[in-house]
Amino acid sequence: MKIAVIDDYSDVFRNCTCYARLKDHEVVIFHDIVKDLDVLAGRLKDADALVLTQSRSKFPRAIIERLPKLRMIAQTGRTTTHLDVAACTEKGIIVATAGADATRAVAELTWALILAALRHIPHEVAQLKQGAWQSTVGTGLNGKTLGLYDFDNAGAIVAGVAKAFGMKVICWEGPEPNAKAREAGCESTNRDALFADADVLSLHGALTKDTRGSIVAADLARMKPTALLVNTDRAQLIADGALVEALKRGCPGHAAVDVYETEPVLGGTHPLLGLPNAVCTPHLGNVEWGVLEKLYSGAIDGLLGFASGKPVNVHNPEVLQKK
Repeated sequence: MKIAVIDDYSDVFRNCTCYARLKDHEVVIFHDIVKDLDVLAGRLKDADALVLTQSRSKFPRAIIERLPKLRMIAQTGRTTTHLDVAACTEKGIIVATAGADATRAVAELTWALILAALRHIPHEVAQLKQGAWQSTVGTGLNGKTLGLYDFDNAGAIVAGVAKAFGMKVICWEGPEPNAKAREAGCESTNRDALFADADVLSLHGALTKDTRGSIVAADLARMKPTALLVNTDRAQLIADGALVEALKRGCPGHAAVDVYETEPVLGGTHPLLGLPNAVCTPHLGNVEWGVLEKLYSGAIDGLLGFASGKPVNVHNPEVLQKK
């Protein structure tokens, strides 16, 4: 079986321990980012199976219909919004999905960003390399207030670390009360007070039609000029352009961001990258060896199940009726 792996930016797939399980198959791995459908179709035209690395590339009907040999797609992660599953089903292509819990990895990065921003670590590292010594003064966390916008499993871990640092934790849980927030020791507050009182505001929660763009300029304007907003969840929770304009006005005073409206961000073109009060990382939340090993191992389960005639983790089981 000829297998093509796309969007393996950091050359992870062949360095995973699970890769050896594909020794009897031909594997071609692409590390670069290709958005041109003609180029992508040319690369993949001979593939029997594909591995899609999470939702890094859209895979619409227009590309699926140009891959005559394709019979199976192994999707890392459960999300398929970037993939036209209906088109796959019509063409008899099995889509197998496999997830991995990235909760702790995302929570770890959240705190890495908070500490990097408040202690000016990226700036101080750059200054030290240029010969300077202690050019800024950082902000400590003890006695400060962490605000959680909505609440999920990563939020619970973030809250636990905040408690260890001696922070007060407040939370707006969305339209419905969240018992887990109480169990994590979060004090419930209303939405306006969350923005006004938080020294550090961390965004959490699902992206839905109701939550998309739900954080608007008026919300951000309530934040303190000393406050930090951190987003390792979904860029689309914030209205388009609202965070950039808020940072320019100085409320909040700082942001630490790992997610963007359109990804990948190439050429340093995103407006946040030009702001001195923003620390930005390239969506590293679940880019961690433990998580990626599980995601790719699950994808290989799907590939080998298909090759043996016993498909597993099938996302579109109706396609099996066509066999």
